[in-house]
Amino acid sequence: MKNRRHELILEIISEQSVGTQELLIELLAEHGIKATQATLSRDIQQLNLVKQRDENGEFRYALPAAAAEEKSLFEEAVISVDYAMNTIVLKCRAGMAQGTCAAIDSVNHQGVVGTIAGDDTIFILVRTEDDAKKLSKKFRSELFPRR
Repeated sequence: MKNRRHELILEIISEQSVGTQELLIELLAEHGIKATQATLSRDIQQLNLVKQRDENGEFRYALPAAAAEEKSLFEEAVISVDYAMNTIVLKCRAGMAQGTCAAIDSVNHQGVVGTIAGDDTIFILVRTEDDAKKLSKKFRSELFPRR
């Protein structure tokens, strides 16, 4: 439920200007997701959302620049995501692994111990297999949102 709520929050703020938690709660409810203000506050913190001015000068929730850069690089560079035990392996287009890895490093993902990149492969060491499973799922949902 939490993962679906997080995905929906990101989808909503990318599609429309949302400047208050109250409005975000209403928009989630329209999609069948009930959330309290306290839950939404935690979600905003966990997603590292920031408030910034949009093109009209109004404040709205948005991904921080580093997270937006990571997502953009993912869509362009990453071909596949897999994990074994507590190591995630991202296969990338030739020459794109190092830049993508730097973007991953700039976003403090939970459980990540360290990363290393070659020309077309990134290894991400996480603390536990459960962390690997969760982060792999997050990466896959960014790459293949409708699967």
